[in-house]
Amino acid sequence: MVELFQSPEVKYSPISSVWEGSDGELIESMLQFYASIDPEPILDATFNRGRFWKGSSRHVISMDIDPKYAPMIVGDNREMVGVPDSQFGTVVYDPPHVGPQGRDKSSKKFDEDFGATVPCGKDEDWTLSYLYPPFLAQARRVLRPHGLLLAKITDMVNSHRSKWSHCDFMRMADEAGFTVCDLIVKVRTGPMTSNKWKTAHHARKRHCFWIVCRNGASCER
Repeated sequence: MVELFQSPEVKYSPISSVWEGSDGELIESMLQFYASIDPEPILDATFNRGRFWKGSSRHVISMDIDPKYAPMIVGDNREMVGVPDSQFGTVVYDPPHVGPQGRDKSSKKFDEDFGATVPCGKDEDWTLSYLYPPFLAQARRVLRPHGLLLAKITDMVNSHRSKWSHCDFMRMADEAGFTVCDLIVKVRTGPMTSNKWKTAHHARKRHCFWIVCRNGASCER
């Protein structure tokens, strides 16, 4: 039997299915709302510049495949070499959101801001969802029972077709043994744009999804 985790400083507060604040604020709200065990230590498996944790006092272990960001663990989150089993209360995941379609060099800096650095062509069925299953297997391995997986997923248009990445992630998380508990829509102020786009055939995305999964059989706390 798992004892319910309750922080002595935190009282119940509802959380909205639509969020208009920052990612960091949303992560903190999710940790307070969903955690059934101590959510720390937290593994940020796609740390980059660590912007989720600016001003946070959470115990975060940083992982990134690129050593230039000076993460605590330099490595591929699809392998997590050397990371022990059942180590973390939470894993946070913000994978690439678009493929390198033209490698845009506008002021949005797509390469770094949206992870447009990995293959996303015909061999990958024009999607990045192939990244998810190996990561999910590792995330489940390193999470403690009933720990949380919080994933930021954005759908995209590639090869003139909408690619529903959030649907892929939820299905694959379920297949990996997670319980998919919630879906929160995070809204940003403006859509992704590029000075190379001349004609639009799809709505420009100004939202992403935060998907809440539990490493256990139930979403109930």
